[in-house]
Amino acid sequence: MTVQGRRLAVLGIAASVLCFSAIAFVVWRAQRTLGGAERVLAEAARLDVDVRAVAAQPNPGFEALSAPAVFKSAASFGGRLYLAGPAGLFAYALDGTLEHIYRTGLDLPAAPLGTMRVGTLADAREPELLIATGGEGVLAFDGHGFRQIRPRNAEARQVTALEPLSSGRLLMGTAKLGLLVWDGKTLSRFHATTNTAYITAIEGTEAELWVGTLDRGVLHWRGGQTDVIGEAEGLPDARVESLAVDGERVFVGTPVGAAELGGGRVQRVLAAGRYARSLLVDGEDLLVGQGDGGVLKVALGGPAGRLTVAGAQRNISFPQERMPAGEAVEQVLAVGDAHYAVTGSGLMVSEPDGGWRTAVAGGEHLLTDRDVSQVMVASDGRVWVGYFDRGLDILAATGSSVTHVEDERIFCVNRIVEDAASGTVAVGTANGLVVFGWDGKQKQVLTKESGLIADHVTDVAIFAAGMVAATPAGITYLDETGAHSLYAFEGLVNNHVYALGVRPGQAASAPLMVGTLGGISVLQAGLVERNLTTGNSGLKANWITGIVPLASDWLVGTYGGGVMRMDAGGQVMPTEATRTGIVVNPLAMAADGQVTLAGTLGQGLLVGDATGTRWHTVTAGLPSSNVTAVAIDRGVVYVGTDNGLVRIAESKLSAD
Repeated sequence: MTVQGRRLAVLGIAASVLCFSAIAFVVWRAQRTLGGAERVLAEAARLDVDVRAVAAQPNPGFEALSAPAVFKSAASFGGRLYLAGPAGLFAYALDGTLEHIYRTGLDLPAAPLGTMRVGTLADAREPELLIATGGEGVLAFDGHGFRQIRPRNAEARQVTALEPLSSGRLLMGTAKLGLLVWDGKTLSRFHATTNTAYITAIEGTEAELWVGTLDRGVLHWRGGQTDVIGEAEGLPDARVESLAVDGERVFVGTPVGAAELGGGRVQRVLAAGRYARSLLVDGEDLLVGQGDGGVLKVALGGPAGRLTVAGAQRNISFPQERMPAGEAVEQVLAVGDAHYAVTGSGLMVSEPDGGWRTAVAGGEHLLTDRDVSQVMVASDGRVWVGYFDRGLDILAATGSSVTHVEDERIFCVNRIVEDAASGTVAVGTANGLVVFGWDGKQKQVLTKESGLIADHVTDVAIFAAGMVAATPAGITYLDETGAHSLYAFEGLVNNHVYALGVRPGQAASAPLMVGTLGGISVLQAGLVERNLTTGNSGLKANWITGIVPLASDWLVGTYGGGVMRMDAGGQVMPTEATRTGIVVNPLAMAADGQVTLAGTLGQGLLVGDATGTRWHTVTAGLPSSNVTAVAIDRGVVYVGTDNGLVRIAESKLSAD
């Protein structure tokens, strides 16, 4: 080879080296970028979480008015049976003796308890009873004390399902953030395919996982990929209520029947038309706890009965239920050789003859329900308690008896007000305005046919000679001349009215404050005088949820802006409770010249001084941080929540 040829060869080799070096550099940069992207994605999927011991809550003096325990789940742990529900955790000996109660808001965080599982987590040495909560993450109980796995993200704390895995990881289903996984150190999203699902049930292992959802059927995770099994694939309904896994067989409960899955697809439909709230596989039988009551036994291979599925004849046996109907069966479980069924009022156990008997009863209670929407103390001392979907209770002044009222009108109660001058009580509901006499009997029912602008009554205000009803379509004045309505066409800032503000005993011609979805309308003698919004006043949010008189001023509650004060001239001023993100629940406000109160959505009770300027938050002792109703009467404060009703001396709620 000539000198020139050798030089060209050397140059070629050098060029090749440079080329390969450049390619290697590009690949290295790409891998580094991808690795960085993966780290960024992994970090973005992580959620901040606090793990801490649970200590008894310092109750400032709240006393609960007894309400149903409403059991939701059961588990066998450490030689005891545990029942959980909104009221707390109840520990029973196997003979049914109640040994201990851990109450929400006192012994446990103020959040209702849900599903339970037993497992050993990566950050624990022994098995624990794992309890999902509706707002406070997961509680872990070792038989002696509790610890709390509490995400800082409020949506991650709304836990709807649990599944501990053999690896020590814990799968947590949520309503808005999909499926999460806790590995003992970090909490993160499970997979992109489950991020947006409302999770209702979880069953399976690390290798194969089944996830029930509210409206997407079953998500089947295997080999790093997710398949969807919904109505299009043969599932009776897209809403999954329950799951049960038995080896290769998977059973899915829906409101209109159960399905057996095999090979990742629907094999057959069982108990068609039945509300399969909960499931338990018992050998060759499937026990179906029904949403409308009773436990149904389905003989999976039995000779009796015939059911057509996709053109094929299947043999299914449907024996008659042997349990009282009516109450939903929240869970069916096996403990040793015994089968138990959890209902709202207690725990049932199966008998050898196929019947069921009560093993644990929920005990006596005064109130009908726990989900309180309104509370009012009448001038005669009786306490009127309204519920979101169970009508109302009228408690005697002595507290010794209660009268329950529930019908097609008195069902969803929005407002209860007393007209002491006429000796009546007006109850605004989702189905009309009902007027009661002193005897607690209905005197009159007013609806759209009677002159209301709409049937749904959101608030009621009493005048000296009549009343005003608020609705989603405007307001209606009711007096001796009849019914007269006013809506946006006549100047209301918005048709959807949530709250009315009046001073006790004022005439119909006096100012009326109308809180709406779009701001406040100030009415004088039945006419709109001016409208206040975030655009022309100091309001921090247009959605007004409450207005109460305060000396010469008004206290205004909002959805998302907290509490403000408005003077007689319409000037809106902030208070210490004017905070972005604070939702004041509809009509959950009160003031008596000594203290001011506002119930919030998930952030406890706001307590202000007499002027509504200085505020602090109270959560300790409450059965829930979602405060839905407040009332003050003769030095006693009543606080309604979505988890019960409590009362406390007003002096114990100072704003100092």
